[in-house]
Amino acid sequence: MRNLSQLGCCAFAATALFLTGCQQMINPQKPVTPSVQADNQFQLQGKIGVRTPQQTGSAFFTWVQQQEEFDIELSGILGVGKTQISGTPGQVTLNSAKTGVIQAASAEELLQRATGWQAPISYLVDWVQARPATTSAKLQKDDTQRISQIMEQGWTVDLNYNAQARMPNRLILKQSLENGAENRITMIIENR
Repeated sequence: MRNLSQLGCCAFAATALFLTGCQQMINPQKPVTPSVQADNQFQLQGKIGVRTPQQTGSAFFTWVQQQEEFDIELSGILGVGKTQISGTPGQVTLNSAKTGVIQAASAEELLQRATGWQAPISYLVDWVQARPATTSAKLQKDDTQRISQIMEQGWTVDLNYNAQARMPNRLILKQSLENGAENRITMIIENR
């Protein structure tokens, strides 16, 4: 698993912790080969929301990615419920008042320990940069040849853009469940 992908997983882990829910999801496959090589250096601010058949919730986030190292801060309104997630190759740490400190070797392991979830959320590093995480992804493009949808590892990711921007300002991740319901994660990027 690419270590730089740990950030995305941790964002979901913290959001999932914020919601304090547990449910089983599919096991992620490791990325085959990155389809695009990128700098993986960015800073994002915005809001993330999760809706499952059992619960809903949201948090504000700040995400700083420096190659394979990252730092994410999640909080509720007025900074309530602050959660700090950081990672370097081989170590990911989550710290919140609700859970205390949780450490793991990878973001997927951290998510599993913290919430019981299994999901390919490490792909977020690629998805927020408007690219697939693996060569097996199915893509749709808009009229200007920007990726507008990624179907990968059981998830459908819809990407929305402001005007002629090359990077998305909103991602909607959907996972269909057996009973016709779905898990939905909405990520709104307010600043890049």
